[in-house]
Amino acid sequence: MSIISLQDVTVSFEDHTVLKSIHLEIPAGESFVIVGPSGQGKTTLLKVMAGLVTPQNGKVFVEQKEWITLGRKERLSVLKKVGILFQKNALFDSLTCVQNISFPLRETTELSDWEITKKAEYFLDAVGIPHARDLYPDEISGGMQKRLGIARALALDPEIIFYDDPTAGLDPITSRKIIELVLKLKKEKGSTIVAITNDMNRAFQMADRIGVVVDQELIITGNPEQTKNHADPRVHQFVRGLLQGPLTTANV
Repeated sequence: MSIISLQDVTVSFEDHTVLKSIHLEIPAGESFVIVGPSGQGKTTLLKVMAGLVTPQNGKVFVEQKEWITLGRKERLSVLKKVGILFQKNALFDSLTCVQNISFPLRETTELSDWEITKKAEYFLDAVGIPHARDLYPDEISGGMQKRLGIARALALDPEIIFYDDPTAGLDPITSRKIIELVLKLKKEKGSTIVAITNDMNRAFQMADRIGVVVDQELIITGNPEQTKNHADPRVHQFVRGLLQGPLTTANV
């Protein structure tokens, strides 16, 4: 049974259609990775699934519940099962690392201060930065900030985790380590991952299945090997980074 389902979803901003007639089924426990040319709607698609953008047409279900029909209380209940890592991490500069992780726990749970601190410390350790406990975000490296963002996204033990380009701006070695960490924590928690990346190497490392967003469509290309050999010329060009093909420089 699908944990996320999109049925004939269309998203427009003013007179511009970004996504048209999108259909997608993501089973529990899958790692689904979204790739595609810049500006084609990858982040919009992720936000639709996360309940942050409402489509003009179609239906979006998370855990068999339709986002648009949920009341405030039901919506909050679903959101507690969702973790989101934004591209720029969205960390609080005025809070220490342990306080950044503690924040969602303090806002949405009834745990004691001691329990919150212990849980925050556990996740700092899980992402490999326990030594950064009392440091502020601007006192740690970009890779450590990414690890901190992951720790905060996981703090509520979400069943679904949305990653918006989790390796953006990181060097290749750090990027590989971050994805290894994402997959390790996914295995430990049994969670479902939906991720965006602009790095095909990381997409192939992370994905059970891949979807390419292009020309308002979502082309579900299958597993990494199927994606590498996909027949659609747009997928072929994008995956291989070719200059010649149906994708012009305007939409790559």
